[in-house]
Amino acid sequence: MDEDRGSQVGMTPDRSVVNSASSSVTTSQCHRSNEMDDFRAVIFDMDGLMLDTESLAREAWFATMRRWGYQLSDDVYLRVLGTTGAHTREIFRAAFGPDIPIEAMYDDKQRYVDEAIASGRIAIKPGLIELLDWLDAQRIPKAVASSTVRRLVLKKLERVGVAGRFDAIVGGDEVAHGKPAPDIFLEAARRLNVLPADCVALEDSENGVRAAHAAGMSVIMVPDLKPPADEIRALAHRVVTSLHEAKQALEAMDKKRKTKA
Repeated sequence: MDEDRGSQVGMTPDRSVVNSASSSVTTSQCHRSNEMDDFRAVIFDMDGLMLDTESLAREAWFATMRRWGYQLSDDVYLRVLGTTGAHTREIFRAAFGPDIPIEAMYDDKQRYVDEAIASGRIAIKPGLIELLDWLDAQRIPKAVASSTVRRLVLKKLERVGVAGRFDAIVGGDEVAHGKPAPDIFLEAARRLNVLPADCVALEDSENGVRAAHAAGMSVIMVPDLKPPADEIRALAHRVVTSLHEAKQALEAMDKKRKTKA
């Protein structure tokens, strides 16, 4: 799940464009065939895809709920995977009632995560560095589109030494609507100056796959905590088991594109 889950690093986003991103793309830009050989950019989710943080977030929420006297179930928790902090709040209020002290609980949960990060309990997923190196060698632009708020995205990426590897970073607090709405992927494509239909999105969550597909992008899914439902498999162009396999898929697509050119 995303914590209170960027514009190019250091840039201030254009809110008028961000808020209208989902309506500014034409139908032709938002639909494409199942062929991915024409991709010009790659857009990454963060938690659960690049960073092994979803299990930490789950641990933090379950511990926080217990401390406050609530019993969190896997069924409820899995519904918040890949969503924004605002949507997470809505789900928890619906599950536990409107009087749940969710803001104070969010603070407790974030302290738990911050302490874990400070102690080094955050790691990159296998294959990430090799994938980033390959994209750099091919001069393929790349962005991050994470539902996590931007300051935490940067904090986590800096912690593992990859913040400077991306041409653009978009946080969940920089768009009007979080995943599964397409806004964050449309904004990432805008900041890369690439059409959404020319992007491949890498995602681990079902809401992320829905969002990228709605943006008109090809999606490679690398599931983390939850295996994809049949509906999600139908939306994804590939479902692979690791970033190593994702790199192989992108290499094959890039080779096909260059052969056609």
